[in-house]
Amino acid sequence: MTAFLPWFFGLLIIFLFAVAFLLLRKRQANFTLRPSPQKMPLTKLDSPLFKEEYAGDLTTLSKVIPQPQEPEEELPDKYNIDRLVLMARDPYWLYAYWEISAATQEEFKTNYGPSAWSQSQPVLRIYEVSGIGFEKQSVLEYLEYTDIPISDQVEDWYIQVGQPDRSFCIEVGRKLQNGHFITLLRSNVVSTPRASLSELVDEEWMWIENLYQTIRHQYGVSSPLIEEEIAGRAGIVPLGISSPGFYISQE
Repeated sequence: MTAFLPWFFGLLIIFLFAVAFLLLRKRQANFTLRPSPQKMPLTKLDSPLFKEEYAGDLTTLSKVIPQPQEPEEELPDKYNIDRLVLMARDPYWLYAYWEISAATQEEFKTNYGPSAWSQSQPVLRIYEVSGIGFEKQSVLEYLEYTDIPISDQVEDWYIQVGQPDRSFCIEVGRKLQNGHFITLLRSNVVSTPRASLSELVDEEWMWIENLYQTIRHQYGVSSPLIEEEIAGRAGIVPLGISSPGFYISQE
């Protein structure tokens, strides 16, 4: 009996190894025969799983339908009014712009004939009126003038006068075939500026008592302006107050 036990345990171990081997082979066979899983189509993965959103997409303002904007109003080319404006550009040039209304044109045609407007020449007439005060329009008829022919399409003009420190007035009209000038518009009077420095020089500086009283209360007694006031009362003219042409005589 004792000699049989080793054989029994040996057969049992062999049997267990055989069973384990068969189970392992069967498990490997199942893995081999099982079909491999099919790949998912890539078409469903082309789009991202999460859509990116911005702050503007999260508000309701982005969904508001834009309203059509009204067209901006433009300034008209003409206002259908009678006007002639004269300005001085510099000591030697003037600038004028004008507009003749349709009513004035029709009145001209009524007075001088339907074809008078097309057969007449538009003209700018320039008067030099320095030192002349004319309240009546008839005064210009006795003054010398210069005529500048223009066209009907022109509504502004630069006028070279070449005379600084002088006054001018112009008229816009039409010259008939017989040479008669018909005035349509008359401008304001303008003066060209000087082309040199002024020759006027201050001869004396006027001291204003009330001005210094105001300065005394505003700046205090220790202000340099008060020292100038005291010097002025003593007969000493403060330097730097008079114009460049004022000289202090020292006796």
